[in-house]
Order: sequence, then C-alpha cells, then structure tokens
Amino acid sequence: MKIRNPWLALPLSSGLAAALLTGCGSESSGSADDSDSVVVGMSDDVVATDPASGYDPGSWLLFNNVFQSLLSFPKGATEPEPEAAKKCGFTDQQTKVYTCTLRQGLKFSNGNALTSKDVKFSFDRMMNINDGKGPALMFPMLDRVEAPNAKTVVFKLKVPDATFPSKIASGAGSIVDHREYPANKLRADGEAVGSGPYKLDSFSKDEAVFAVNDSYHGSVKPKNEGVTLRFFHGDRKALKQAITDEKIDVAYRGLAAADISDIQQDNDRKLQVVEGTSAEVQHLVFNVKDPVVGKPGVRKAIAYLLDREALVDQVYQGTATPLYSIVPAGIGGHNTAFFDTYGARPQRDKASAALHQAGYDSKVRLTLWSTPSRYGPATDQELRAIAKQLNASGLFEADVKSVEFEQYEKDIKAGKYGVYVKGWVPDYPDPDNFTQPFFGKGNVLSNRYENDTITEKIIPATAAQSDRTSTDKDYGRLQDLVAAEVPLLPVWQAKQYAVVRENVYGVESCLDASTVFRFWELSKD
Repeated sequence: MKIRNPWLALPLSSGLAAALLTGCGSESSGSADDSDSVVVGMSDDVVATDPASGYDPGSWLLFNNVFQSLLSFPKGATEPEPEAAKKCGFTDQQTKVYTCTLRQGLKFSNGNALTSKDVKFSFDRMMNINDGKGPALMFPMLDRVEAPNAKTVVFKLKVPDATFPSKIASGAGSIVDHREYPANKLRADGEAVGSGPYKLDSFSKDEAVFAVNDSYHGSVKPKNEGVTLRFFHGDRKALKQAITDEKIDVAYRGLAAADISDIQQDNDRKLQVVEGTSAEVQHLVFNVKDPVVGKPGVRKAIAYLLDREALVDQVYQGTATPLYSIVPAGIGGHNTAFFDTYGARPQRDKASAALHQAGYDSKVRLTLWSTPSRYGPATDQELRAIAKQLNASGLFEADVKSVEFEQYEKDIKAGKYGVYVKGWVPDYPDPDNFTQPFFGKGNVLSNRYENDTITEKIIPATAAQSDRTSTDKDYGRLQDLVAAEVPLLPVWQAKQYAVVRENVYGVESCLDASTVFRFWELSKD
C-alpha cells in the first residue's frame, strides 16, 4: 500500500525510469539452460536500485541480495539475527539506545572497506533525502545515528521501539558505500554497489543480472554462481508461458491462481509448484467520514454478509485463506476477532438489524472501488463477487468501479471513495507492522479513522516491550476494538507460490513471512 509499504509499488517517475532503463549495461544472454545461473521470472518491476528510494517488492528483492543490513531474517525466522553486525542489542533500560558492533573484514563489492561511517551515512542519507517512494517513513522514532569508532554504531531513538531491530533488518536498513552515493540526492545511474552476497552486473528494462560477490563477508553462502532476474511487467500469461517453455527456471510473484491450479493438476513432472507461508493480506477499507459507510451499522452489516470462504474458493481457487483479523495467522498476537464477532457465514438477520439501527429501511446503495493495475485483474473479480454477496441479501444495491492506481490513490486521499480495497505485505514479521501504519493521522489507509486508545495507549505500550510475546494481550485488545468499530474489513491472507523446473532446488527457503527472496538458497543441476 504504501505509499509507505514497500510492497505496494509506486509507478516509476520519468527521471528514475530513464536511469533504470539505461541501467548498468547491456542485457545478458543468459537463459534457463545456463548451468551456472538460475533464471527467475516475476511480474513485478524493480522500481529503484537506490535503497533510499525503493519501497516495493521488486526493489527490496534486489536490496536483500545486493546490500547488507546490520541484521537479517534467516529462512523461516521472524526474529532478526546479526548479518553485517557481529552483535546488536539495546544498551539501555528503555529500548531507546540500540548498539551494534560490526563484523571484521566487511567490504563492498568494489573492494572498499565497510565501516560504521557507512552505516551512519546510509541512515542519515535516507532520512535527509526522505524520498516519497522510499522507506524513511519507517523511522519516525530515529533521533540520530552515531559512529564512535570504526566498528560501533549507536542508534538513539526519540521513543522506545522494541521493533527497531526488525526494521533495520529489512531492505530499509541497506548499507551503501559513502564514497559511491551522493549524500543529499538519489543515485541517478541505475547502478548498485553493496556488500551483500551478490553484486549487480547489469540492469535493463527486462532483465537484471547478478553475480556472486567475492568480497562478501556475512552469514550465508551462495549455492549458485549467479542469478538472472527477468521482468514480465505484470504480464501473467507471458510469465506462465516462460516457465512452461523452459525459458526461466523459477516463476515467482505474479502467476494467476488459475495458472497455479493448472500447473498443479498437470501430469508433466518437469514443473513443480512450491507453496510457502505469507503474511500478505487484503482488506476492504471504509472511509469513516463517508455519508453511507461512515455509519457503523452499515459497516457491520457488510461484515455480517461477507462470505470469505466462498470468495477465496471462487476467485482465488484456494491460493489464499480467509482472514478474520488485521494481524494475520503466523504473526505474533493474531486472533480471530472478526470471526468471533460476525461469524464465518452470512447472517442476514443481524445485517438487517444493524442497518435498521443505522436508519436504513430500504436497500443501501454502495460503490466498491478497485484498481487492477496494483493488485492484479483478480481484484476486480473479487470486488464483483463481494458486491454480488451483498446484493443477494436484498439489503444492498452495490456496484463496482475500477480505476488505474494513480487516480485511485489521489481519489482515496481526497476522500472520494466510501469503500475501497487495499493490500499489505509487511516490512517485517511483527504485529506492529500490521497495526501502527493503519491508525492515527496520516495512516496509510487514508480512511479518516482515529482511535485514541489504539494510537495513544496500545501502540506506544507494545512498541516499548522487548519481549514480543508479552504484547499478545494488548494486540488482542487492539484487534477486538477494530472488529467492534470496523474501519476496515479483513478479507484474505495469501499463500506464497513459485513454480520451478524439476532441476531447481531451494525455493522453499525463499517463501516465508519475512518476504525475503534469498538468491543464495537457489541451486540447479
């Protein structure tokens, strides 16, 4: 979604697009038949190669492989561990001072040494540039970064934030070479110089080529000699064709549910579908100042009528699961507040009673707004299915309108829509990332909803607790409040899928709730 969330990628600006399209060199001739390179195809684009700007799935995939962060998420983990750092930890009682000691021998791919000066520079630069399409908005708590010696980095926070380690373990914590990047503006040549397991050899409109970085010092060991990433620019049919024609080794992010189902049912054993966990979610969002859905009774009626099971089966063919709270399954603190309050199947009588209390004795006219250019063509189908469910009750007269993403975002910010769809993929696997961005002034949903108990009490209290399991009760209370007031309606939680050729291994280690696609886990015989 973001404007703040990395995984709701923003369109290329003309200047950045030009830089990326000219890139670092010519396209590679690498193919899926090359034994020394794994060829991965995806429907996403890479919006930026500069980590001060990119905040989308494609860009963070690049960042997680080309750049190091002080911490990282090992496969299957939801707690970060040291990566460029040898050790990190809070060094005060208030979780406001976080100190890291760097590993020995860190180097960038150009041979330059990586020191605490580069870490401080990277964070200072990101915050100073404060790019509208970048991750600086993840760090409102950051006061300053200090580098008292070459191996030590100290982060001073304005307020306690126990989730700070997870934030710097994400793509937002990418460390750049202070000699290679301008301090006050984005890099304009489309190149990337990092200290991660891979280096970017070339970048063009349709392809990025990565080689193993021999200068890397860290916690992982690549199992291949390189990765070629091919972009299909949202063309799902072309992505499927490429994997079935053996032009790529892995199809990741973007296959339609029907394509995954077709491949699963095909007896051709040359292709395999790999399923992983995911914390990606989708919600219906309500503008609480809207003249119709601004009435709680209308929102509750919709909650009583939504049949998630039918929706997931009809539209997504089992590639998602029903979601009954804003914190998804697999993330700490998850509960089933909407299931407990509204049930799993339509309850027309309760919906009718809620509408009656809201002052409606006739059908409620409603428009559901969608944008296929961001969330895929199935989104329009999904909203039409929801409208059909509402209309089948005899209580609503709902229709669906779909617009391109740029206009969609403008209209939402202007308050023109009453009901609209938003997707969310986390920056880090902690309940904080499914709650803090959604509430209060300037929230990423732009739905005008505020709740002081959530923003002034629960969120600050949970942020200060270093023992994340101790936050479960507070997050449960938050989810219950949301279910009671319904500023948004959770719809589904995705599963992650990749389709691989029979001679490719390790993809299952790339599909977990951390959202890190680990090039180094891929191998091929």
